[in-house]
Amino acid sequence: MCNESRMEQEKKVRKRKTTSNIPLGKLWELNPIWAVLDEEQRESAMGQVEVRRYRKGERIHHEGTVPTHMMMVVSGKIKIVKEGVGQRQQIIRLLKPFDFFSYRAVVGGGRYNSTAEAIEDCTIYQLNKETFINLLQHNNRFCFLVMQNMAGDLGTQEAKTVSLTQKHIRGRLAESLLTLKQNYGTDEDGATISMYMSREDLASMSNMTTSNAIRTLSQFAQEGVVSVDGRKIKILDEPALRKVSLMG
Repeated sequence: MCNESRMEQEKKVRKRKTTSNIPLGKLWELNPIWAVLDEEQRESAMGQVEVRRYRKGERIHHEGTVPTHMMMVVSGKIKIVKEGVGQRQQIIRLLKPFDFFSYRAVVGGGRYNSTAEAIEDCTIYQLNKETFINLLQHNNRFCFLVMQNMAGDLGTQEAKTVSLTQKHIRGRLAESLLTLKQNYGTDEDGATISMYMSREDLASMSNMTTSNAIRTLSQFAQEGVVSVDGRKIKILDEPALRKVSLMG
């Protein structure tokens, strides 16, 4: 009975992740990088695109595995995490719709040095390694734009490394909140961050313990910089929050 139950669960997972032949939009309509492909290359790319759907909390790729596809978020939110000392996780990147990921590992070879996990139900396009590399080799403009995108990601990570190692916890948390607002925008009120992140994830993103994240967020609320309602965080005084972030 137990084996039958396990088999049914595995079938459901496979069904959820099965490739869909119903496109959610052409690549070049979702991200302008693909617009530089010629007609033949566009048809080739779309013919190889696979659609995958993941539930909240599911892992999309694992640290230490060999990459087989480059990926692009179509809907939902994804976190890229790196496991450190004592299996402590550090969120090193947050993804929103139409962001690329997995492509650095594909181009660089080797294995993934991080893990991608769905923060909420999400849909991704994935393009096999061979097709992606072929496009890079035969379209100089596409290759340049991908390199430009990669350079931007690298610059962001370098700045984040400095922030996480040199800023105090108030500065780190302030920067994380501003980053969430920049990446995901706000609700209709123009102030509530459109990303309802758990305290654990907020702490991981800010390189602090969960208790420190909760305590510091409460301090911000007491100072009138933010207001907190469960996972909803509203920025009440952005200039003050930016000052805390800059002062570190």
